[in-house]
Amino acid sequence: MSEAASIKVACSNCNLRELCMPVGVGAAELERIDELVSARRKVRRRGALFRAGDPFTAIYAIRSGVFKTCVAAADGRDQVTGFQMAGEILGLDGIVQERHACDAVALEDAEVCVLPFDRFSELAREVGALQRHLHRIMSREIVREHGVMLLLGNMNAEERVAAFLLNLSRRLRTNGFSGTDMLLRMTREEIGNYLGLNLETVSRTFSRLAQEQVLEVRHRHVRIVDERKLQALLPAIAAP
Repeated sequence: MSEAASIKVACSNCNLRELCMPVGVGAAELERIDELVSARRKVRRRGALFRAGDPFTAIYAIRSGVFKTCVAAADGRDQVTGFQMAGEILGLDGIVQERHACDAVALEDAEVCVLPFDRFSELAREVGALQRHLHRIMSREIVREHGVMLLLGNMNAEERVAAFLLNLSRRLRTNGFSGTDMLLRMTREEIGNYLGLNLETVSRTFSRLAQEQVLEVRHRHVRIVDERKLQALLPAIAAP
């Protein structure tokens, strides 16, 4: 279950500010942006930040932890649509219908900043940098969805796993973490669900890449040993 914290957060004092808030704004604008965050919310491992069908009231900046988003497929099973980490934004799926279209589930204990969307939209109209930042976030989500379509449409299993790991590596580096040593918070089954592969295929692909000394794999800890070789597995158009 999610629980709201009583601590008020100032974006200007947050070490993730440059990742989820616009840069280059003046002191007065930053002071107004500070007013956006209404609360922090903690979500325990396997708890939901929101569920499909919940009313859309806010977007969420992830302070710590990793989430997966998923939707119910026609056969009733969950389909993983993405993984999100610290410095990234959750909740944009609810803008169109004013209800969330997916579940957002924490893969480990996590914490988010709550940004009421009405207040965010009002301030974005007045602070150009904030509006442009929102547009960049939305554009990034569109590009990411196109990447998933390419994964599922044209790549074999090895290419899909390589693209997944390289994308994760790039995002970790952007957030100031190592891009080669990764502790995967998602299970092999969740990775396979996202990539359109079964569990056995994902496991075999990780094992094969380890045998070829592209990766070192110890349970959920993965180290990219040869990034160039991993990159070479991808079609040129799919470079992350």
